Amino acid sequence: MILVTLGTQDKKFDRLLKAIDKQIKLGNIKDEVIVQAGYSYNYKTNNMKIFDLIPIDEFDDLIKRCDILITHGGVGSIITGLKNNKKVIAVARLKKYKEHTNNHQLQIIDNFTKEGYILSLDDFNKLGDIIKNIDSFKPKKYKSNSKKFIDLVDMEIMKYL
Repeated sequence: MILVTLGTQDKKFDRLLKAIDKQIKLGNIKDEVIVQAGYSYNYKTNNMKIFDLIPIDEFDDLIKRCDILITHGGVGSIITGLKNNKKVIAVARLKKYKEHTNNHQLQIIDNFTKEGYILSLDDFNKLGDIIKNIDSFKPKKYKSNSKKFIDLVDMEIMKYL
C-alpha cells in the first residue's frame, strides 16, 4: 500500500495527485493508494481512496502498514516516515503553483535527500520510474539529531523571510 500525505497547508496540492493518478492509469502504480489530502480532498478519482484528514490512531496504523510514503516536503511528515522505516518519496509544494507561500520545502527535501534518507521527486514524469525502482533504494537509517537539524531548517527558512 502507498500512503500519500499532503499536509495541512491551507492550499491545494492537486498537482501531485494528478501525477499519481496518471501513473496508476499507466500501470506503473499497482498498489492500493490511500491519500490524506487536506485541502485537496475534493480531487476526483476512482483510483485512490482520498480522505481530508485521518484520525491520528488510523494514520499511525496506515504509516505502519504502508510500503511507500509519498509526502509533501514537511519535516514532520518526512520524519514520521523515517522513524517508521518507510521508503519516503518527498515532493515540494511550490509557491509558483500557489501550493505554499514560499519554496522552503525544496531545501528541506534537498537536505534529507543529500543525507540519503529519502528520494526527491521534482519531475513528475519520473514518478513511474522511481516507483518501479524503489526496491533498490536503501534509505539511510534515521538517527535524530534534532538540535543540528532544527538549526539547519531555521537557517533555510530564514532565507525566505
